[in-house]
Amino acid sequence: MTIDTVAVTDPADLPDLPGRVLTPQELRLWVTELAARTALWEPLVRHDTGKRHYASLYRDGDIDVWVLCWNVADDTGWHDHDTSSGAVAVTRGAVSEANPRMGGEPVTRVVPAGRAFAFGPDHIHRMAGAVDGSVSIHAYSPPLWRMGQYSISPAGVLRRHAVSYADELRPLDAPVP
Repeated sequence: MTIDTVAVTDPADLPDLPGRVLTPQELRLWVTELAARTALWEPLVRHDTGKRHYASLYRDGDIDVWVLCWNVADDTGWHDHDTSSGAVAVTRGAVSEANPRMGGEPVTRVVPAGRAFAFGPDHIHRMAGAVDGSVSIHAYSPPLWRMGQYSISPAGVLRRHAVSYADELRPLDAPVP
């Protein structure tokens, strides 16, 4: 994993922000609009690092925005976003999202370029690159401070490990089949 931090020098270039915490639906609309402004995030795209690359695009008291670059080997592991809602816009390629299901196989979907989805703070998921060279933009509100990283034992016991938003997300258990 490699990380870049780039502050948007003129927040006026961003889609309008309401000056408060955004709902999941508002985040989805906002990140979709940001995805269309390629000049803001395209300079942060990198696939030459040999591992997942992510870059901080913008952060204020209400929102936290990241650009993530994926290959098929990249996998976040099971995680949540603590008290933050989130939205993801896929701008290139495709990503997969899996949601755990007690007593059954995870529910998995592939989200192609041009699509976006949102979730509340109660959402637990695992994301991975579905196509090499994929790019997605993630927005969280309120800004991330902590996340929960999960492991699932062979016996099915779920355990949550608190991590900082700056820690790399990675699988703590075996990869999803």
